[in-house]
Amino acid sequence: VYLDATYLPLRRETFEREAVYIAIGIKPNGHKEVIDYCIAPSENIEVWTEMLQNMKSRGLKQVELFLSDGVVGMKAALTRTYPKAHFQRCLVHVMRNICAKVWVDDREKIMNEFKQIHQQTSQKEAAAVLHEFYAKWNKAYSHVIKGLREIEPDLLVFYNYPKQIRASIYSTNMIESFNNVIKRKAKPKAEFPTEQSLDAFIGIQAMSYNDRYFNRIHKGFGQVQ
Repeated sequence: VYLDATYLPLRRETFEREAVYIAIGIKPNGHKEVIDYCIAPSENIEVWTEMLQNMKSRGLKQVELFLSDGVVGMKAALTRTYPKAHFQRCLVHVMRNICAKVWVDDREKIMNEFKQIHQQTSQKEAAAVLHEFYAKWNKAYSHVIKGLREIEPDLLVFYNYPKQIRASIYSTNMIESFNNVIKRKAKPKAEFPTEQSLDAFIGIQAMSYNDRYFNRIHKGFGQVQ
């Protein structure tokens, strides 16, 4: 299950951008679908927790793997709702966060080196590359490396899965492509006049997505059922 939030313009008391929380799942047969969404003024762990509990009460009994960015408290919320599930932090979000905290001159080099982490053949090799990254950049960016060390258990979880699907499960890119479609289709509207109109719009996009991928097996998943 991929979790991500995007922002769309909604008129309340004043014109604001509101968070649209989205969950997309890949089923055991490899088919993907939007399984839940909700709208809230901003992204916070309380709303995510409520959404997770809602998915469970609606019948999603067990999840093998969750992928999301670094929302504070997400891992704890997932553990409470789905204690047997594994958690992979989106490496693309991690890379973006690193780039925002380093000098512009170092960004390309750091980005290219960090990308090597998800291009190895085993978790052991990836861990070696990650530790080499720590050693090389710790002197210049100790605060960045300290942050990476704290989340290291969530960075390489995708290596526990077959190589055919690893490209799909080290980042939330799949759900972000859905978010981009939503944003593109919402653009001509400038803003949504009510929460109901935004809700209806997201619902239509979700149903359209689910219809489009109803019988398609997501890349790699057909080989590892």
